[in-house]
Amino acid sequence: MAKTKQFKTESKKLLDLMINSIYTHKEIFLRELISNASDAIDKRHYLSLTNADLMDDYQIVIDLDEEARTITISDNGVGFTEDELINNLGVIARSGSKEFKDGLDNDDLEIIGQFGVGFYSAFMVSKKVTVLTKSVNSDQAYKWTSEGTSSYTISNAEKDEPGTTIILSVRDNNEELEDNYDEYLREYSIKNLVKKYSDYVRYPIKMDITKTDYPEDEKGKAIEYSETEVLNSMIPIWKKSKSDIKEEDLNEFYKHQFNDYTDPLKVIHSKVEGLTTYTSLLFIPKKPPVDLYSEKFEKGLQLYSKGVFIMDKNKQLIPDYFRFVRGLVDSSDLSLNISREMLQHDRQLKKIASHLEKKIKNELEKMQKNERELYNEFYTNYGVNLKYGIYEGYGVNKELLQDLIMFKTSKSDDFVTLKEYTKNIKEEQKYIYYASGKNKQSILSLPQMDLIKDKDYEVLLFTDDIDEFMVSILMKYNDLEFKNVAQGDLDLIDESEIEKFDELEKEKKSLLDLIKESLTDKVTDVKLSKRLKDSPVCLVSGEGLSMEMEKVLKNMPTNPDVKASKILEINPNHDLFKTLEKVNETNPDKVKEYAKILYSQALLIEGLPLENPVEFSNLMVKLMVDANKE
Repeated sequence: MAKTKQFKTESKKLLDLMINSIYTHKEIFLRELISNASDAIDKRHYLSLTNADLMDDYQIVIDLDEEARTITISDNGVGFTEDELINNLGVIARSGSKEFKDGLDNDDLEIIGQFGVGFYSAFMVSKKVTVLTKSVNSDQAYKWTSEGTSSYTISNAEKDEPGTTIILSVRDNNEELEDNYDEYLREYSIKNLVKKYSDYVRYPIKMDITKTDYPEDEKGKAIEYSETEVLNSMIPIWKKSKSDIKEEDLNEFYKHQFNDYTDPLKVIHSKVEGLTTYTSLLFIPKKPPVDLYSEKFEKGLQLYSKGVFIMDKNKQLIPDYFRFVRGLVDSSDLSLNISREMLQHDRQLKKIASHLEKKIKNELEKMQKNERELYNEFYTNYGVNLKYGIYEGYGVNKELLQDLIMFKTSKSDDFVTLKEYTKNIKEEQKYIYYASGKNKQSILSLPQMDLIKDKDYEVLLFTDDIDEFMVSILMKYNDLEFKNVAQGDLDLIDESEIEKFDELEKEKKSLLDLIKESLTDKVTDVKLSKRLKDSPVCLVSGEGLSMEMEKVLKNMPTNPDVKASKILEINPNHDLFKTLEKVNETNPDKVKEYAKILYSQALLIEGLPLENPVEFSNLMVKLMVDANKE
């Protein structure tokens, strides 16, 4: 005789919440029911360790009946007694799996479902759910039925073997709400959902699949037949011992899992046990995706819990500067919320993320040391990410990342680390010198490099937009400050030479003031240069914003109104300066014209746009005409 019972909670409201609010995708129901079936088999398997009479041929079976609109999911797990049905399915948000595990001394037993809500996801796609079950501890089977309202019924039933069968009476389509429930009655949809969410459940998930054959003797007439297939692969590749995994297996897994057509550049496979337990399988792609530096790119790692897929791109697991890393994490420690789709608390996730960050960094360091050619390839593709990592957050990660960054130099076409640069530094060198430009050739031709080249100092070549911003945060390495060859005093001459310069500057003050006056609002100062040797003139900037940083900022979409302070430096040992002195004695106005030409030339050398191209052109024409007259 059937017994009708009320749910033991504020049933209707809570059940509505379970069905309509907790889960973001209706398709999750299959994952939840398969996970519950897996838990039931786990329990039976655990009991079998102390009871030889219990079987060991475990499986989960799915049957579809499109005409009757039913999905049936069966397992040969531990089953339910009547009391267990009432206590577990009659109380929403109570978990039999959790209670079973709490009653054991064995913490190693992995049980997927521990929140007692997953079962009710069935009502997202079902107008009625029927449960036929028989416990391994009882000879009596029971049938539980509910339409997802405020009550359920339990009655005695017939069932030969222990286990549980859940029959979902699938809802009709709702065109108004654009709900298409027919898709859950199709074989390919179920196969895809099992592959997506439950591929690594440890027991075989079986379903009869319709096949088509074309016998030769039937003149091409198609014959349909049914064949049972195992839909899941069961053992995740990341759960296998490293010694049992071939490189080609990892490469094929990566290409299939992450839709890439090339093998990964590097595979990082690790298993961590202790206060935090997880397995990770990470990949550095050989080539960065085309949208890596766009706003559309989504970073994140796939997240699994005990082999069950939880979410595709968990952003918390990977920092921005390692955003290029793809892969997955499988952990039994995650505090999943009742829907398994979000994390209730992120403490464990933060621990895992911290471990992964250190692991990736260590692997990159090893690659840099032992596989330099491979690291160079990695750095060419992803070095900018590491530089952004140093710049972001006011340098909070600079200690972590500074030994991973590399630069080409004035003396080397190969990448050099900061450690390698400082190791080979000249004894008298006071700074780590750097220069910015489009490429090595343009940087080496900069007039500001004159005295640096004469001293035979090695200069880091900054060719990425982020470089100067990054070094403004890094500031120093191994107690050596970074120094821009086109900014501030380079400290390249001794005290006696400085005194001579200071005296000469006082002596030529009127000429320098006249040039400065002619360049009002263009430069903040005009001075004799302590860095030029062969070149006549150059532009440098004062402390703070450099001219290179100004160029980068002005090319940004926001186009901020920023300006670096520009200082015109003149080489007092160049013939040009002597010419200016002579012209100043006879025709000071011509000095003003020369000053504007020199300033425009200095802008062009720096790769900055001319402020008044027409004026510059006219002055050049006038200069040539006057020279011809003379």
